[in-house]
Amino acid sequence: MLDLNALPHPLWVLGTGTDVGKTHVAARIARAWAASGPVTYRKPFQTGVDRADHPGADASALAGPGITAESHVLLRAPRSPLSAAQQEGRTLDLQAAADWCRRPADGRVLLEGVDGLMVPLAPKVHFLAWASGWEALPPPSLPGSPSGACRRPQDLGRIPCVLVALGGLGTLNHTLLSAEALMMRGWRIEAVLLNPGADGTPPGIAGENAALLRGFLPIPVHILD
Repeated sequence: MLDLNALPHPLWVLGTGTDVGKTHVAARIARAWAASGPVTYRKPFQTGVDRADHPGADASALAGPGITAESHVLLRAPRSPLSAAQQEGRTLDLQAAADWCRRPADGRVLLEGVDGLMVPLAPKVHFLAWASGWEALPPPSLPGSPSGACRRPQDLGRIPCVLVALGGLGTLNHTLLSAEALMMRGWRIEAVLLNPGADGTPPGIAGENAALLRGFLPIPVHILD
């Protein structure tokens, strides 16, 4: 299994879709980190709750000894952030959300995405476009390219991530599409984590899917126990 303490920080926990277990994974990482120092967990967008201390709020599931759990935008309807905001007559301030995520914090910082990678946040803006936009740092110039126009994806300065996926039917397609979308935008994926507990996948099937994914992806693939 992946050594959670060896994961870099700050770190995003992202998912291939809704209900794949992002918060479960974030909680495991946060508790592992908290054993050696303070951790700040940040959830920039959450739908389906109306207050930070709601029993269904992800921050409520993360709070614990040594862990500060923070939420930014909360929306009542259990829909995409864009749809939920429109239902409430709100427009999400995406720049303010990015600034909120980047605030200084003591110890390690863990961020959790919302739904799948391309869930809409605003008209014509999905989560991955938003996060990729504010994560980008000025790329270094490569030899023979003084302007820096020629650059490698790994030079784009993204906060690294782990990608959480289901264990069973459909996960091959969803995981490969999600991983490709991340890599095309310059993200470094530390690991893919299959979560068979989220969809009741038998261990043997999850193992087969993990083995197949390892043949396609240049990153570690692990199965959550």
